Amino acid sequence: MNEAAVAVVVFLALLLAAVGAIHISNRMPHHYRSDDTAKVIAGVASIFVMLTSIAFGLMINSAKNTYAAIDSNVHAFATDLIILDRMLRVYGIAGTDARSQLVAYMNEAIEHPARADPTDDKPDSAGAALDAFGNTLATIQPPDRFHESLLLDIRQQYRGLVERRWTIIEQSEGTIPSPLIWMLIGWMVLVFGSFGYRAPMNAMVITSFVTAAFLIAMAFYLVLDMDVPFHGPIQISDAPLRRALAEMKL
Repeated sequence: MNEAAVAVVVFLALLLAAVGAIHISNRMPHHYRSDDTAKVIAGVASIFVMLTSIAFGLMINSAKNTYAAIDSNVHAFATDLIILDRMLRVYGIAGTDARSQLVAYMNEAIEHPARADPTDDKPDSAGAALDAFGNTLATIQPPDRFHESLLLDIRQQYRGLVERRWTIIEQSEGTIPSPLIWMLIGWMVLVFGSFGYRAPMNAMVITSFVTAAFLIAMAFYLVLDMDVPFHGPIQISDAPLRRALAEMKL
């Protein structure tokens, strides 16, 4: 989902609902603008204000959990890479080529990270580099029981690394369902329409509606962007991977 497009839709929908309600209410018959009618409309709006608060809170919590889970996995992934490199160092000269390919994978992973983006048709160069590293591990022949046991641990560490990498990729596609987003937008349109009912048409009122609509649209944008942590201004840092690469080059 395009976060910027959703934010624009939210801003325009809320502003049009408020300003449109002002124009419509001013042209209604007098008995439609009575105090009793206004109380009923305000009561109905209060229900949707409460529902909107709950739903938006759930959206924020979902996006926060997604971001935190991926950030934790990225740190664990970097730690696993450092441990794997240390094990290859212990293995000795036979693990030198594998270490070089692991460094090559790290460079690719930092420069061309894989993301769960169905619109991205670029080849997964980082995945190919990791597969090449795995193929190199498969060709190593241990000379004794010690190296055989160590190589078994290295291969198990590699399989765990591949699993964690794909976990990060699959988590990066976002968890907030689209129907919830559009339902929430619909509720807020009703709320802003109720605010515009019987509101006076002056610069202060219009400025308030524009400011409120803009800030709410930005809130939508930031929450949806945080739900997809590898796009937009709120992104998971690649600092753990860069630190792991620096450790491998020591």
